[in-house]
Amino acid sequence: MKKVKVAIIGSGNIGTDLMIKVMRLSKVLEMGAFVGIDPNSEGLKRAERLGIPTTAGGIDGLINLPVFEDIKIVFDATSAGAHHKHNEILQKYSKRVIDLTPAAIGPFVIPPVNGDKHIDALNVNMVTCGGQATIPIVYAINRIAKVHYGEIVASISSKSAGPGTRANIDEFTETTSQAIMDVGGATRGKAIIILNPAEPPLIMRDTVFCLCVDADKDAINASIHQMVEDVKTYVPGYRLKQQVQFEHIGSNKPIHIPEMGGDFTGLKVSVFLEVEGAAHYLPAYAGNLDIMTSAAMKTAEKIAQTL
Repeated sequence: MKKVKVAIIGSGNIGTDLMIKVMRLSKVLEMGAFVGIDPNSEGLKRAERLGIPTTAGGIDGLINLPVFEDIKIVFDATSAGAHHKHNEILQKYSKRVIDLTPAAIGPFVIPPVNGDKHIDALNVNMVTCGGQATIPIVYAINRIAKVHYGEIVASISSKSAGPGTRANIDEFTETTSQAIMDVGGATRGKAIIILNPAEPPLIMRDTVFCLCVDADKDAINASIHQMVEDVKTYVPGYRLKQQVQFEHIGSNKPIHIPEMGGDFTGLKVSVFLEVEGAAHYLPAYAGNLDIMTSAAMKTAEKIAQTL
């Protein structure tokens, strides 16, 4: 099979790690161009050393590269604000776009949940790092027991949060919360992100709290463990930190959820996750970035096989 050429816009940590993954791991994708706006960025310099066509001229520079015509898929690893402009331009050239920002123009995609559902979409959104780590778990619970409320807390090292991540904090919470409902299946979703300044840097940790209807605990537990194995196929460092916890919420002490305007009873499921990065380019503690780039590449490979 002839490899499909791709371009990456954004020469920061996420873009650079994605470039390394495509070159080292993908059997169906091939780097066509690497795009930034700072000619002195480490990412652009690395791409140049690797012999990849580069430009510091942003989206306009990409369009002017001779290889642009051959590029079928474009990853955007910039910011939510910039992505709106990038997508508008790329659609004019019929490029398939994979959005690694929280712009959420296209449908949300979580590979083990709905990776085959939006293969034909011109633009797909990879939600957020916290979403990629936790929404599979919400979905795994919801396919056994309807989830009334899903809340996730993503804790990442401050050192793994670059300027793009920091600029998108509001969009992170909004996009992830929406995807917990749209993809995870919860009636209501809430997302919290914590930037931890601890030294040495801490590995990504994620907590998932779900309030669902009463159901077979063994079936829920099995569903969660199967989902963890599914995610591990493309993020080997994804794992449960401890056993799944269950708590029965009875009518004598219901949980009040202000956002939903009522009291709820049922089963509270608590899941604690850890995401260790593969350290292809980024440090192993930056699992938050690794799971995004891994999910994006997995999605691009599925799309490439249809082109």
